[in-house]
Amino acid sequence: MRRLVCCVLAIGLGFPVFSQSTNKFKQLKEELATPNVYRTASGAPGHEYYQQKADYKINIELNDAQQIIRGDEVITYTNNSPDPLNYIWIQLDQNMRAKDSDSKKIQTGTIDENTSFYMLKRLHSEFDGGFKIEHVKDKSNKDLDYTINKTMMRIDLPTPLQPKGTFSVKIKWWYNINDRAKIGGRSGYEYFKDEDNYLYTIAQFYPRMAVYNEVEGWQNKQFLGSGEFTLTFGDYDVSLTVPGDHIVASTGVLQNASSVLSSEQRKRMDAAKKSYDKPVFIVTEEEAKQNEKSRVRNMKTWQFKAKNVRDFAFASSRKFIWDAMAVKQSESPDVMAMSFYPKEGNPLWDKYSTKVVAHTLKTYSKYTFDYPYPVAISVHTDRIGMEYPMICFNGGRPEEDGTYSERTKYGMIGVIIHEVGHNYFPMIVNSDERQWTWMDEGLNTFLQYLTEQEWERGYPSRRGPAYKIVDYMGGDVRNISPIMTNSESILQFGNNAYGKPATALNILRETVMGRELFDHAFKTYAMRWKFKHPTPADFFRTMEDASGVDLDWFWRGWFYTTDHVDIAIDNIQYFKINSGDAAKEKAFAKQQADNDPGKRFIGDERNKTDIKETYDERDNSLNDFYTTYNPFAVTYVDEEQAKRYLNSLDDDEKSIIAKDYNYYQIDFSNEGGLVMPIILEFTFADGTTAVEHIPAQIWQRDNYNVSKVFYFEKELTGVTLDPFMETADTDLNDNYWPPRLVPSKFKAFKGSGRYYGPEGPNPMQQAKQSEKRKE
Repeated sequence: MRRLVCCVLAIGLGFPVFSQSTNKFKQLKEELATPNVYRTASGAPGHEYYQQKADYKINIELNDAQQIIRGDEVITYTNNSPDPLNYIWIQLDQNMRAKDSDSKKIQTGTIDENTSFYMLKRLHSEFDGGFKIEHVKDKSNKDLDYTINKTMMRIDLPTPLQPKGTFSVKIKWWYNINDRAKIGGRSGYEYFKDEDNYLYTIAQFYPRMAVYNEVEGWQNKQFLGSGEFTLTFGDYDVSLTVPGDHIVASTGVLQNASSVLSSEQRKRMDAAKKSYDKPVFIVTEEEAKQNEKSRVRNMKTWQFKAKNVRDFAFASSRKFIWDAMAVKQSESPDVMAMSFYPKEGNPLWDKYSTKVVAHTLKTYSKYTFDYPYPVAISVHTDRIGMEYPMICFNGGRPEEDGTYSERTKYGMIGVIIHEVGHNYFPMIVNSDERQWTWMDEGLNTFLQYLTEQEWERGYPSRRGPAYKIVDYMGGDVRNISPIMTNSESILQFGNNAYGKPATALNILRETVMGRELFDHAFKTYAMRWKFKHPTPADFFRTMEDASGVDLDWFWRGWFYTTDHVDIAIDNIQYFKINSGDAAKEKAFAKQQADNDPGKRFIGDERNKTDIKETYDERDNSLNDFYTTYNPFAVTYVDEEQAKRYLNSLDDDEKSIIAKDYNYYQIDFSNEGGLVMPIILEFTFADGTTAVEHIPAQIWQRDNYNVSKVFYFEKELTGVTLDPFMETADTDLNDNYWPPRLVPSKFKAFKGSGRYYGPEGPNPMQQAKQSEKRKE
């Protein structure tokens, strides 16, 4: 500690040590697209915003004997753009499974003595996937010229499609359905060998219109597997012809229940529409067990219609148990929450699935908007998590004996929340997944975390809390890419597209903006871009526009760089103001000397003990005033100087002295490069504590080194930086004064976020086996 002799202060005269081009607070004007009549500088749709419309009438036949989908469709495309279109682009996403697909050619990998047969089977797969296009015609049945470029098809129009015009195209096709257990995939079938039964989860099953807008023109980027789907909103009328003993779950609303459901099933459905507290079984487990033994020759056609959706998917099996319940909304019609699952999903699925669907709708709607569709469906099949409008496919299967681990239970609940949540992002807030995975996965994972915590206090969320991302953030930068990386080029896909953006938004909400400002801005973004096509710039701008908070520094650091958070306490200096009391100041000086052996003087009595021989043998003739006087004795001069000092002070300055504050200069360094708020917890000599939040703007003039002075009535005994681990600081060892070594308690889970790996010990199963041994 040092004594302060106050003088005139020069504040703010330092100059930045960096150039403007590397300033971490530089605005994002160069990175974001220029505002225009389609997208405003505030992040809202402009007064000339437009989007195209694609309506579908589709007929599908599912061949359960050969695992083939056959289909034909009529696409009616409306050109709402101001541009004449000479051709249109169609997505053929199934072509990624063609034998000559680029997806196979660009796969990389290694092999060693531990290589799995699963990898080898995929390597040797000769599966003949991809669309087999039989014809492409106009509404008059005239052949249209078309060119297939891998996963995209260009259809050349006979005459340009003018603004506000429509064009109808007829396409007929078929393809082989993939076995997900052997070659993977977002859709496909699961085979149950013991029963010779199939469970189909079918998506990307029809040629789909690509998006055309003022941002990309035609979004005709090839589908390689990681970048998902960018699609146009429209209305669907879909007829699904399946074996007569199958139960079908689908996007949309069933139109012909009297033809495909029994009177008892329709009666149960009516009861489910009035049940808000628990699900009602439309098909019970016992009925499903009987049904899965059946084999009928007839086919049934289930007809579904869906309004204003961007895609369509369905599931079909004779194994399905089916339950449903109603979900009440504040300002919108009730929603039917439903689950379809085989007996292999129980006892988890009948207990949790539909209630989790209902909870997800309620929680997500609170932060965004009321769920606008009439139904939300969770379908169970092994080891998958994939989303489509109104329907999703989810993993989380118990053991054969009905037991399940804690990880399986929470993994199942988490994946249902996540995939049902995708109805909001990107099925309604329709971002470009082919370019920006984080815009749907990151935002959705953030809301998944909030929903999990509202489901159960202390829910073991995999992502969201800041400390769970530190291992990734502080890792080898050669294996990290910025969040703002195209979907196909991301390194560490799960951490980059799910974990980091979700954590960033959680920090933004809890630490940077505060919940009230964040929630208002986030809801504004959701409402602005509901049923529209937002870009990253629209999200960034809306969050700032609706909150009044400048966040360019945050987007730049978290989304555009691979910097990480590592703020350090470098040094702390302790000061007290000169009291103007000569005796008190001399006593203070002696106290400091007592704590510093280097400041002892010859006449100090302690020296006679510490260095007795040298002291006794000293030649006294060498002594003079400066070797014998007591520097801590109060002299006349000291008293006169003290009087002059006090007389020079005004009343305000004397009042500061009277309060006897303790002053501390704390020096910080930004070692990780990512500027963040500084959160400090101060511990005082009496055991009390205080927390102070310092905005990130403290780094504006120097991005790497700052100092700040704090004053307290009490004396400090300790300081902790980021005491609640809310900023994702990667090194806690430099976060303490006095310094202390911190063990590495927390490790981030480095998963992909979509599939489940091997389970650990299953306590439920172990207990069950123990009971059997006792018997």
